[in-house]
Amino acid sequence: MDGFEVLDARFAGMVLPNAPLQLLAEGFAWLEGPVWFADHEVLLFSDIPNDRIMRWTEAGVSVFRSPSHFSNGQTRDRQGRLITCSHRHRNITRTELDGSISVLADRFEGKRLNSPNDVVVKSDGSIWFTDPHYGINTDYEGGKQGAELPALVYRLDPGGGLEIVADDFEGPNGLCFSPDETLLYVCESGKQFAEAPRRFIRVFEVEGKSLGAGRVFHKVEPGFADGICVDEAGNIWSSAGDGVHCISPEGVLLGKILVPHSVSNLTFGGRNRSRLFICAGQHLYAIYTNTRGCAVP
Repeated sequence: MDGFEVLDARFAGMVLPNAPLQLLAEGFAWLEGPVWFADHEVLLFSDIPNDRIMRWTEAGVSVFRSPSHFSNGQTRDRQGRLITCSHRHRNITRTELDGSISVLADRFEGKRLNSPNDVVVKSDGSIWFTDPHYGINTDYEGGKQGAELPALVYRLDPGGGLEIVADDFEGPNGLCFSPDETLLYVCESGKQFAEAPRRFIRVFEVEGKSLGAGRVFHKVEPGFADGICVDEAGNIWSSAGDGVHCISPEGVLLGKILVPHSVSNLTFGGRNRSRLFICAGQHLYAIYTNTRGCAVP
């Protein structure tokens, strides 16, 4: 099939040979943080260096928020509110239903967070996010600032308590839960500018409010796993240097959607959550699939 690389027969049933990769928009600086609003048929995504959140609909692209304080990863909570990671303000915010913005977390034990990168919300309302140094390492994606904490993964309790759930990452990045929320997948993107950074996807057993010992789940090549999402069957869809990689729950690479540019982030949305939206550098793509992403608001 043109545009695909089938490595396992299971993947052939997940994609559609008559559904091509579509270029939805281009001309951005660097895209990440896509989040789908099914109730409005809207995709929001972060154009990080341009300090804005963009809005895509079938009618076209417009600016949703500018400045965005160099927002990166985004998701929705169980009430449908937008949860956003900010590099510049080094915090996690929530956009309330009336449009106001609340700061949910910006410090841990009195020290400023680094640059929250990606975020997911569990069904119990807890917010789990990664906090690497990437956004404070350069002026391009937030602004050079001193780090006060190591790179960590956090859980924010619905009551407001913040706790560390993983402390052995060099550069925690994208993350997602398995459909039944018994597993948490986290991308290790390594230290920025290192000659040989650690780069792979790790998986942890979720043990209530904490995580069990993690293990390496899969190593994406070429490129590395930046953003990930999961479908209803528990397959992990990951960004990669040559497109999107689909990985089975056992860690087996099933196939690839080939994309002309290196992919950073992705999410399912559209009709029946069977359309995959893909952030690839300066470009926004989409492709219809024969699988559905896990349903969230």
